[in-house]
Amino acid sequence: MIAMVLDRLGAMEDFPEPLRLTEIPRPIPKADEILIRVSMCGVCHTELDEIEGRTPPKFFPIVPGHQIVGNVVASGSAVSRFVVGERVGVGWIYASTGANDENLATDFCATGRDVNGGYAEYLAVREDYAYAIPAVWDDAEAAPLLCAGAIGYRALRLAGIRDGDVLGLTGFGGSAHLVLQLARSIYPNSEIYVFARNEEQRTFALKCGANWAGDTGDVSPCQAQAIIDTTPAWKPVIAALARLHPGGRLVINAIRKDDADKSELQKLSYHDHLWMEREIKTVANITQFDIRDFLKQASQIPLRPQVQTYPLVAANTALQELKSGRFIGSKVLVVR
Repeated sequence: MIAMVLDRLGAMEDFPEPLRLTEIPRPIPKADEILIRVSMCGVCHTELDEIEGRTPPKFFPIVPGHQIVGNVVASGSAVSRFVVGERVGVGWIYASTGANDENLATDFCATGRDVNGGYAEYLAVREDYAYAIPAVWDDAEAAPLLCAGAIGYRALRLAGIRDGDVLGLTGFGGSAHLVLQLARSIYPNSEIYVFARNEEQRTFALKCGANWAGDTGDVSPCQAQAIIDTTPAWKPVIAALARLHPGGRLVINAIRKDDADKSELQKLSYHDHLWMEREIKTVANITQFDIRDFLKQASQIPLRPQVQTYPLVAANTALQELKSGRFIGSKVLVVR
């Protein structure tokens, strides 16, 4: 089968085409696995973290990708949940313990990092870590929901806000534009403020229903009860803490932070940023239960991702654009 694979680690600035197109063997499903013919695979910032070594793969060459949509083409003898032809999705969690806190387990296995992922024509996965895709979305729309949407849903729950509380979002990419739509539905009386570093993203945020949008360091109309940070940088963390209401919570939705602006942490002031019972919560991975719950709730809205598609062979171009930070919505590779 055809796949885009990563052979080594390196900074994107020095390594502009980290993935190469090649042929690899098609996986054979085990007794409890289904074989998926991949249609679409979303492009996530976590792929950059893998390529640049912040969360390195376990082996090389490896197939990245963990926002996968496709159809079941074969199944193992013990499979009972899905039938051949059914449309399914796979997210960041490839396998774990099955417990409610399986996202925190030491043996958590990540799709596209610990095992081959969706930048390929086929993927085999255990049936309990595959999810039926509601008919309300086409394949391209569904792909970013498997991570950007589902992890945003987990972040929103961890924010702990009530209807009427002010919510802030720092960064406005693949995940945040979905969180905003979700929050608008769940908390219709809450104002939502967006902090984004480029004007195009701020304009997009206002079109998506934000009450206000400003630069990372701008002062919002009032303090937020919770802010969700979806950026790879440290500057938005410090800025967000200063915009929190007393007793407020900052939720950091990033698997890793880049060290490029780590010096911003030296600006941290206990009095200005942490005092008055402000707190920080991080999002760690995701559970199968998050994805199932999110897909059900999002399909009822229905939540609408904005996507930009690329052929599989243009995966490096999509990653370069993602690295630049100048993008709107979600990027999706057309695999089939």
